[in-house]
Amino acid sequence: MVLQYTTKRIIYLIPTLFILSFVVFTLVRLIPGDPVLAIAGPDATPEVLEEMRIALGLDRPILIQYGVYLKGLLKGDLGTSLRTHQPVRSEIWRRLPSTVELAAAGMMISLLIGISLGVTAALRPGNWVDASTRLVSLLGVSSPTFWTGLLFVLAFGYYWRLFPIAGSGTIRHLVLPATTVSLTSLAFITRLTRASLMEVFSQDYIRTARAKGLPPARIVIHHALQNALIAPLTVAGLEFGRLVTGVIVIETIFAWPGIGKLLIDAIQFRDWPVIQGLILTFALIFAFVNLSVDVIYAVLDPRIRLE
Repeated sequence: MVLQYTTKRIIYLIPTLFILSFVVFTLVRLIPGDPVLAIAGPDATPEVLEEMRIALGLDRPILIQYGVYLKGLLKGDLGTSLRTHQPVRSEIWRRLPSTVELAAAGMMISLLIGISLGVTAALRPGNWVDASTRLVSLLGVSSPTFWTGLLFVLAFGYYWRLFPIAGSGTIRHLVLPATTVSLTSLAFITRLTRASLMEVFSQDYIRTARAKGLPPARIVIHHALQNALIAPLTVAGLEFGRLVTGVIVIETIFAWPGIGKLLIDAIQFRDWPVIQGLILTFALIFAFVNLSVDVIYAVLDPRIRLE
């Protein structure tokens, strides 16, 4: 059943990606500015600009350009960068691992701390621990990541000099951007874990386990958490997709060499093929994460059916 559901979802995804590719292909060309002028520079003569436009195929009607692009897309070719003249697929694959590394580190921090805080708050509702946890969650949801990132750069990188503020390569380079990325997800997971666990605590089977004299730790770990974590883990899967596709600002602040930085550079230089390739990559990642979450959701709780 899982295989049938997965196959059906993949089949539905194919026309969606084709429609998305046409929409993106059209909208990208509405971005103000001429990519040829951005590449050649303001001092280029009209003759040079025209020659470059013909060489890049930008002088053709837009439907013919899309037809050429779609033909390459069917072969797995995302085109060639107008700025670097490198295959877009190679540019993305070279940067994608860094973005996935940053998103995975942020997600790990969110899960470890968020679930721990949520469980702690649910075990003692109404006391100062619960109030403090809810306050931290509220701050995490409310604080813009770019503002938090800049504060981390100033505090931990500039004044105290505890961590590097730019680049990648070591665990110390990863700490500040991963922590910044994790804050919003951490807040959501904390609040959702607390709410889910308190709801589970009110169920009859938990009251039965308490009446049988089971230790509180066993009740929480072996009986309550399995059901309470379904919602937080579902959100975690969706949040991971959001982190991979939404770390553009963080990668720019910390000069992290991921696809977010690549997208900023592509927009700056009007590099249409790179922008198109990145948006399609984002769509594929988000679709894959959503599909994985649906399957995991059903595996965790057999009562849930995919169809």
